[in-house]
Amino acid sequence: MPPEANRDELSRRVDAIEGGYEFMLAYAAQGVATDVGAASGEKIREYLRRFDLALTGLADLYRGLASREGKGSPEALTAFLDVLARDAAASQAAIQLVLAQPGISSQLVDNLNASIHVRALLTDIFLIDELLKK
Repeated sequence: MPPEANRDELSRRVDAIEGGYEFMLAYAAQGVATDVGAASGEKIREYLRRFDLALTGLADLYRGLASREGKGSPEALTAFLDVLARDAAASQAAIQLVLAQPGISSQLVDNLNASIHVRALLTDIFLIDELLKK
């Protein structure tokens, strides 16, 4: 994938992740017992599905772009992107667990928001994005 296409794909994925997290915060504040029949019910599932899809192969996209641009030592980059891959996988498992529920409450989403895995993932993304700024 050419570097600009890679950057565009990463940008779309990061937007899906950040947008999902922001919607999760708003949904958690609503105090709904279930997404079934709620106005924002289908939206929470849509945002979570986008978040989930954005995580698949995310570390590999970063790896390709960072290695092409020669950012930092290859060993340090590899070690960090391995951490990002683990955090993405852990976050993805939590998101998929929530999506598998017949009803998604605000409390369930609030607990997902508080997950150390989701927070670590966001911090990983902020760090690598800063490193890759042009």
